[in-house]
Amino acid sequence: MSPRTVEHMTWHQSHHAVDGVMVHPFDGEAWKHFNNVHPHFSAESRNVHLGLCTNGFNPFRSFATPYSFWPVILTVYNLPSGTCMRPEFIFLSIVIPGPSSSGRNIDVCLRPLIDELTKLWSSGSLTYDISRKHNFVMRAALMWTINDFSAYGMVSGWSTHGKLACPYCMENNKAFTLTNGGKASFFDCHRRFLSPNHRYRKNRKDFFVGRVEKDVVPPRLSSEELLNVVSKYGDIVFGLQSGKQKFPSFGLTHN
Repeated sequence: MSPRTVEHMTWHQSHHAVDGVMVHPFDGEAWKHFNNVHPHFSAESRNVHLGLCTNGFNPFRSFATPYSFWPVILTVYNLPSGTCMRPEFIFLSIVIPGPSSSGRNIDVCLRPLIDELTKLWSSGSLTYDISRKHNFVMRAALMWTINDFSAYGMVSGWSTHGKLACPYCMENNKAFTLTNGGKASFFDCHRRFLSPNHRYRKNRKDFFVGRVEKDVVPPRLSSEELLNVVSKYGDIVFGLQSGKQKFPSFGLTHN
């Protein structure tokens, strides 16, 4: 409805990327993969690409007063790089307050937003385009979520504790337990992601002494493969009354 900003909503479609340079998420592999998988959505340049960000903090200056405050923010990535992060284009969708963090029950609080995003993805919403002077059905897609690691665990349902905390390596990671303290350490778990001929792979001094990294990148499961794995753990009860649930081999073979 705003003639000043409506033209920027299709900026990403006319943006000319420079090879090897990423100046906007549109240049990234995730966006390009999404366009290939959903060509009907990407054909309409006015459809909205969203990112969701949330994190908790104590709104009081004194940490002696325990309280948890979780804003859930949506950002629009159709806009140019210098515009999409401006305050007027950052939408505070939900505020989750409480005496303590909602933890794994955050999905209950997110339910209204999830329902609305599902509707915008499946059937869209009739919207007026003031630049073209006509209505069109606008759809929206949630491209990704942006969190720190602890909030990632709450939003995704993946446990970010213990030696199996890495959501990329999963049960194939190389984390180990420290002898003194008993905490999990992920030191020198990253060299396997380097190219096979990278000089750091043969570095025996600055990582684990004497170790040459020969392992390759762990395999990434497809959505269907991941669903099959999760389905083996039985029924998962959602909601505030779910209680503490135990799943076979949790923390040993999966997280």
